[in-house]
Amino acid sequence: MSTITVKVEFGGGLELLFGNKRSHSISLPSSVPTDKTTAPLNSESPQPPKSNDLPLPLNGPNRDSTNGPVEAKTKPLDVQYLMHYLRARLLTERPELFMEGDTVRPGILVLINDTDWELEGEGAYEISDGDEIVFISTLHGG
Repeated sequence: MSTITVKVEFGGGLELLFGNKRSHSISLPSSVPTDKTTAPLNSESPQPPKSNDLPLPLNGPNRDSTNGPVEAKTKPLDVQYLMHYLRARLLTERPELFMEGDTVRPGILVLINDTDWELEGEGAYEISDGDEIVFISTLHGG
């Protein structure tokens, strides 16, 4: 299975939620599960979920209690999967400040290769090797 390396950056205070690290280089599989889990595909080792995350399935094929193994449905790596991955694997505190439902909270600007993600298809944008995804909080206390 091929992998895609993406550069992820956080600004406007969001880096505080991600271990105070502003820039991350992440390698992810080019095909990911369609069920919104950040479960590793067969060749990767599972990591325990953080609180408020759905449990990750065990390594290996999914099983149907009546028909045996079920093929995992996959899709190309997209920004929506990346957001769930970031929340499950890199976020260190306060997930409600990063995501609301299946998308980023209002007030978080997302740039894909320096272009507003709304022009690129938002979460459906298929990530290519070398893409840069930037999350910037525009919300400030006062």
